Amino acid sequence: MVDVVVVGGGIVGLAAARELALRGRRVVLLERESELGRHQTTHNSGVIHAGIYYAPGSLKARLCVDGAARLYDYCAANGIEAVRCGKLVIAVRDADLPRLDDLERRARANGVPDVARLGAGEIAAVEPAARGLSALHSPHTGMVDFGAVAAAYARDLAAHGGEIRRGAPVRALVEREDRVEAVVGVGPPVAAARAVACAGAWSDRLALASGARPDVRIVPFRGAYLRLTRPALVRGQIYPVPDPALPFLGVHLSRTVAGEVLVGPTALLAPTHVDLRATLRWPGTWRVVRRWWRTGLTELVHAGSRRALLGEAARFVPGLGPGDVRPGPRGYRAQAVGRDGTLADDFLVARTGRAVHVLNAPSPAATASLAIAELIASELT
Repeated sequence: MVDVVVVGGGIVGLAAARELALRGRRVVLLERESELGRHQTTHNSGVIHAGIYYAPGSLKARLCVDGAARLYDYCAANGIEAVRCGKLVIAVRDADLPRLDDLERRARANGVPDVARLGAGEIAAVEPAARGLSALHSPHTGMVDFGAVAAAYARDLAAHGGEIRRGAPVRALVEREDRVEAVVGVGPPVAAARAVACAGAWSDRLALASGARPDVRIVPFRGAYLRLTRPALVRGQIYPVPDPALPFLGVHLSRTVAGEVLVGPTALLAPTHVDLRATLRWPGTWRVVRRWWRTGLTELVHAGSRRALLGEAARFVPGLGPGDVRPGPRGYRAQAVGRDGTLADDFLVARTGRAVHVLNAPSPAATASLAIAELIASELT
């Protein structure tokens, strides 16, 4: 019997397993796929978030700011390129300005370093191609290859005696009086004193199968990006002012460490990632659809029309047209939705007797992974 079994080989599961191994625990990590980090970890825009958007006092606010600082240090120590390219959040309409004011207050309350408010005439000094009425500048927002970060976490885990088993889907975590057993698809259960579940799009089903009763379900989204054919137009990250009622940040332009600039994403339901019947049975799914049907129609238009998607980006980078882009990668987001249709806007971590279940870890979870790992490890002590 080992000390801890960790379910899920995405960046959060790997970070948690690494942290536990560094603390001297004997760890086995079980990953359902043949590769680590196959889903959200390697299907995102690679942004290191600074902590601007999140409600002060929330887990996202605290762990993102702390996690970003730790991540930059970790990358520097491990030879991973992580660039503080900076970010502008741009208001383009009068209605955006009160929301930008609120973002500035949040950023300062969260301790985001060196945030500055810019006037219309100051935007071009940071992003020459951008235009707007006002902007929030976050110079410590950055970019990294999160797949490379996850691979480094895996090496650290192995170096400290941890074991990684790929192709090992976990059906349930069965808690006994003196242990917890991870029931895998093939072979005997893996017994451990404690368990951590970081199962991403499968986290709700694993929690239910393990006896937990989370009042949320995962409704997965898929986003498609375009690649800018003129990447020199964008120096760092350029975002609109988001709708505060949604946990999505809108169509934006993001420079990557590979030198590309991604435009997007769209945000469509992705039932291929989970059991479609389970998603449709959850009452919160239909309440989301009823509440946000106009937003859903807009996303369908963006997904079907390159011109429409670029029209959103052209609001703050004028002159972009269909000839400036080519097809890009896809991203994934496992979003927890409450029974009442509320989109969970914070990380959710639940504790049962011998297990910790991470039930909602969308962006900025990759940025915050080292801080989340410390939180999880502390829950097990």
